[in-house]
Amino acid sequence: MASLSGKMRFTRRCCCHVMFVLYCGFSFYAAYVFYIRGFRHKQSINPALNKNGGLYLWEHVLGGDLSDVLAGGQWKEGSLIANDVLYSFYTGPAVVPRGLPVVDGTAVVLVANGREQSKVTVAQEWLHSLSEQVRGGSVTKAALVLLGNERCENDWLRPFLRMHGGFVEPLFLVYDSQWPDEHTVFQWPLGVATYRHFPLVKPEDLKLETPRRYICNFLGTVYPGSSREMMLNILSQEGLSGMCFMHTRTQWQPMETAESLDLYQHALQQSDLTLSPVGINTECYRIYEAAAYGSVPVVEDVMTPGYCGTNSDNSSNVSPIPLHLLKASNAPFIFLTDWRELPKILRRELALSMREKVQRRVRLVRWYHDFLAHLREDFTTIIREAFFHEPT
Repeated sequence: MASLSGKMRFTRRCCCHVMFVLYCGFSFYAAYVFYIRGFRHKQSINPALNKNGGLYLWEHVLGGDLSDVLAGGQWKEGSLIANDVLYSFYTGPAVVPRGLPVVDGTAVVLVANGREQSKVTVAQEWLHSLSEQVRGGSVTKAALVLLGNERCENDWLRPFLRMHGGFVEPLFLVYDSQWPDEHTVFQWPLGVATYRHFPLVKPEDLKLETPRRYICNFLGTVYPGSSREMMLNILSQEGLSGMCFMHTRTQWQPMETAESLDLYQHALQQSDLTLSPVGINTECYRIYEAAAYGSVPVVEDVMTPGYCGTNSDNSSNVSPIPLHLLKASNAPFIFLTDWRELPKILRRELALSMREKVQRRVRLVRWYHDFLAHLREDFTTIIREAFFHEPT
């Protein structure tokens, strides 16, 4: 992965214990934490996770399972070994910042939500609690995975970072911020919307060789004057709307119903392409969800307003590049900068043979699962090196 560490290999075998903890909040869970405790023959990490990024990291990237400890999902736990590190995961409404099972010598990875102020407030509570544990000596190391603000307005975090006198290092940051340096700060993918119960899609369950009913799909919120509205108008004007499965709304809904989730998954499973116009940020859950089903994302490749892709003082001479992590990973998507390119793309689809479509689906699904495997290797390697100083 270009925005994560290079491939690092360890020749000395040891085991680490990492604890994941998931805090329950509205819509998105607000914070994740990894705790790592060193033993004579083991190293352990205990992470605390927010519902979306945490479950994506735990279930989709690391491949972990969860089981109920308290009824109603109030407290769930899981564990796995990756890169000779034992990870333990805790999640649920009963998991709170000062109620975590921390013992002396623990190292921690906090996974937090910083998308909006209410989530930032909860993330700060977790970080302040963790800071007290670091000062008290019960926690020795601390890292952070942050679902950042969609406009990359994350300056509230600076005082907590080691480079600014805080205690957090390394940092894994979602969205195209200029902070990543590939040494202490790494870009992290948005992933799928697990908070909306998007499932872990297994390649063996997909019918990649079966004809699909639609050339493309778009299900989402359409705002007046947005590029999404432009995209729909172009399809209508060109007489191409009937090629695609469309289901739009005028107001964003934070959660899915069982019916809306089924409809969305049906659209992905039955479409060769998934249209992905920008929202507040270029990167969206739809990109990863489409890839999981072998439906090629057609991505609007433009940088959205805000501080993503440039320095906060706007003095950078570097041209902003959206979706850096995906492009560096050679994502086999279709990128466009103007939706007026879409009719040509759709007409080109009509000329593809079934064999060509199947081969493309297989390549996309294979790429996505390779992408997850690289994330798993890079994440566990970076944590291991940062926390345990293993030689590379």
